[in-house]
Amino acid sequence: MQDRFSFVPATADRLADIEAVFDDCADARNCRCAYWYPPNADYKAGWGEGNRSWFRGLVAQPRPPGILAIHENEPAGWCGVAPRIVFDRLHRSKPFAPVDDRPVWSINCFVVRKPFRRQGLSRLLLKHAVEYARANGAECLEAYPVDQIRPSRVGGLYPGTLAIFLDEGFVEVARRLPTRRIVRLECR
Repeated sequence: MQDRFSFVPATADRLADIEAVFDDCADARNCRCAYWYPPNADYKAGWGEGNRSWFRGLVAQPRPPGILAIHENEPAGWCGVAPRIVFDRLHRSKPFAPVDDRPVWSINCFVVRKPFRRQGLSRLLLKHAVEYARANGAECLEAYPVDQIRPSRVGGLYPGTLAIFLDEGFVEVARRLPTRRIVRLECR
């Protein structure tokens, strides 16, 4: 399956492709990964067009905020990955508070367009997000996946499922909520 997709950094010249991925998913269309970045009041006030505008500014910055999966020139999926320090919500979150003082990168969001779901694309996005983070100097990667004790609606799965992270070699380092864990992967 991997040979059907290419994976590229989510740069400003790919904005239309990134937006096509987000626009194919109800919650992502309005969130634009803003959930992780600004204070909650700003995130909620920006729901929809405000978050879309905010995201365009994020993508215009020098460091891409994630990676994009492409299938035959068609945008297929997104994975948010960046240094943990840029995510305001992680600074304020008790369940996802830092485990230690290490400078980690965070993988926090997956969005797959409807035609590409249930084909293992999230796993491929994760694999390439790890490669992207390593290539950009990450020493350690962290994520906050959902442990599916019971079925979850799709919107609850944006941070990814625990299984795909464990299969990629991540290990649990903390669990402060029953269905959410903090997992890590050493990159060096």
